[in-house]
Amino acid sequence: MQFPIVIHKDETSSYGVTVPDLPGCFSGGDSFEDAASSAHEAVACHIEGLLMDGESIRELRPIELHQGNRDFDNGVWALIDVDISKLSSKTVRVNITIPSRVLAIIDEAAARERESRSGLLMRAALQFVDKQTTL
Repeated sequence: MQFPIVIHKDETSSYGVTVPDLPGCFSGGDSFEDAASSAHEAVACHIEGLLMDGESIRELRPIELHQGNRDFDNGVWALIDVDISKLSSKTVRVNITIPSRVLAIIDEAAARERESRSGLLMRAALQFVDKQTTL
C-alpha cells in the first residue's frame, strides 16, 4: 500500500513526518532522507500494532485531499510503499514433503517443548533465518 506522508521542518527542529491516514503515526529524522526512511518503519510498526489489536486499516485517501488541511501547510508530500501482507499474522496452510523418520523426530521435539508441530517448525525456521542474516 502506498501511504501519503508529509515531511515538515521548523527552523529550530529536525525533520518531522506525519502520516495523515494513520492518526498517531509520526516519525522524524535529522535529514530529509532519514525522515522519509524512518517513516517507512513507523508505518509498518503502526500497521502491525493495529493488526495485532484486531483493528482495521483505514482506507487511504489521495494526497490531494490532505493538501487542503492547513496543518500540513509548507510540508513536502511523498508516498511510501509498505507491503502490509508481510505484516499480517494470518496463518497460511502450506504443503511440505518430509521423510517420515524426520517428521517423527520433529513431533517428538514438539511434544517435549509442549508446542505444536507447526509452532516448532516456525520457531526453528525463524531462528535459522535470523542466524543467517546476522552472519
